[in-house]
Amino acid sequence: MATFKDIEDSLKSFIVQEQSDAHNIKSINVAKYNNIKLWMDPARFVEPHIIIRISISEAVFSLKDFTKMNGGLGYEERFVNKWFGRIGIKEKLSELWASAEKNKEDK
Repeated sequence: MATFKDIEDSLKSFIVQEQSDAHNIKSINVAKYNNIKLWMDPARFVEPHIIIRISISEAVFSLKDFTKMNGGLGYEERFVNKWFGRIGIKEKLSELWASAEKNKEDK
């Protein structure tokens, strides 16, 4: 089973790769992506979701269709939306949600 750290690393690598393929390669701030944080909060949002924080920006996305439920990520949001479409991401996030729900019930 994937961990939040695995998913964070996947998103970080994807964003850095996407930007390195662009014409603005000189303006990539790789250190900024060391602050990527992903988590779920079933007590706050009942609908299956993922919360993503990049630097000081934060957004909540539905796991059903990856629509944004709250917040915003600015420029990086387009990379996050592309990342959601990668093979296996939805399944890994769904597994993490099931685990988060189970942990909530056990408390």
